Amino acid sequence: MIRSSSRVLAAAGILVSLPAVAGDAELQALRAEIGQLKAAYEQRIAALEARVQSAEQARSVPAAEPSAEHRSAAAPASGFNPEVSLILQGQYKNMKDVTERNITGFASTAGHNHGDGIEGVSKRGFSVEHSELVLAANIDPYWRGQAIIAVRDGDAEVEEAWFQSLAIGHGIGLKGGRFRSGIGYLNEQHPHAWDFADAPLMYQALFGEEGRYKQDGLQLKWLAPTPMFLEFGAELGRGADFPGGERNKNGAGAGAVFAHIGDDVGIEHSWRAGVSYLRTRASERESRFEDINGLEAAGSFAGRSSTWIADFIWKWAPNGNPSERNFKFQAEYFQRREKGSLDCYDEQGAGNACDPLAAGERVVGDYQTRQSGWYAQSVYQFLPRWRAGLRYEQLDSGSRNFDANAANLAVDSYRPKKATVMLDYSWSEYSRLRLQYAQDKSMRGLTDNQWTLQYVMSLGAHGAHRF
Repeated sequence: MIRSSSRVLAAAGILVSLPAVAGDAELQALRAEIGQLKAAYEQRIAALEARVQSAEQARSVPAAEPSAEHRSAAAPASGFNPEVSLILQGQYKNMKDVTERNITGFASTAGHNHGDGIEGVSKRGFSVEHSELVLAANIDPYWRGQAIIAVRDGDAEVEEAWFQSLAIGHGIGLKGGRFRSGIGYLNEQHPHAWDFADAPLMYQALFGEEGRYKQDGLQLKWLAPTPMFLEFGAELGRGADFPGGERNKNGAGAGAVFAHIGDDVGIEHSWRAGVSYLRTRASERESRFEDINGLEAAGSFAGRSSTWIADFIWKWAPNGNPSERNFKFQAEYFQRREKGSLDCYDEQGAGNACDPLAAGERVVGDYQTRQSGWYAQSVYQFLPRWRAGLRYEQLDSGSRNFDANAANLAVDSYRPKKATVMLDYSWSEYSRLRLQYAQDKSMRGLTDNQWTLQYVMSLGAHGAHRF
């Protein structure tokens, strides 16, 4: 109707602007035609105004009050509607019964434990090993949030709870809250994404048997606008996780930086390499030691811990299609140095060498260590649903200076080792069953042949895994 009105007015304007050379008869005819057009136009306007008036009167008549159910259904959607997923992960484990299981030559990440040693690693038989409830959603066009609640045999913890930027631009990403640190390669991956049923010895020695270091703090990443993948990141956090410790102080207790580079080689190969550095401070970080007489001693460390990690991963898939067959190789190496003081004491009153006179007294001395380790693994998918994997790993307890406690504590060099093979079957990307065998020589004088049968089931929304 708007276009029709415009055409009428345009025609009228053209007609009235005709040159005055036209004859009187012709001019009269044109004026008559214009008058007819104007009359028709005014009639259409009047009809439209009548329709508008009728519609307004109809709206003024009160309608029946809708029910609460109908009001709720008609209301705009503004409720909380996140992506929800549940990861079910459990296992059956056959292994030796070892009291206070640990990695010889490395500080116990479980603290001074008189029970079953490292939780999870030491649990035999059936167990609900690690399950996760994941809630995630975009907050608005600028931010995204995610929370992960981890459950292990009745205990629940907030494993992650973070917000992440979506619209800063220029390759910049900001994350805040509790998150898995971006150091190394395996650290950011959750257990259900691992290729083996447990974390490598390297990660257990560095961060505990759960094989991860998480930050309560901020993370800043920058993805460079280059043809190759090039990423830089930095973090500041509380530093409460091992090798740091809980501290009631202002500021940050840990900092980390990392860089990753990667690229494709043709259509069948891709790779990524990285280097990371983590520095934390600890205060009263408890660990278990053995004195020169074989008795148990407790140690409380205060000082700084610095860790370097180098990682590499290479992937192959024929014609770039990994659904039928693919191969993955990954390896990581770490070196950790710690420097500070160690309080050695007899918590049990057993009369160990740290406390020859009375329970509760302490021997304080300087403490320095330089330790390293690595692992390498490969996984081959030889059929669409079948994979096989092999992992070998070795640590080096390195040099350790106990200063005043050198006469009290046993200081022996040891290289923990472990070899693992696995076979798994996946009905789909959401369900997997894995059989694993490992020969574990992480404790001096003990060879533990371990069998693990593990299931991993994913319910609900499931995001893609990282490279």
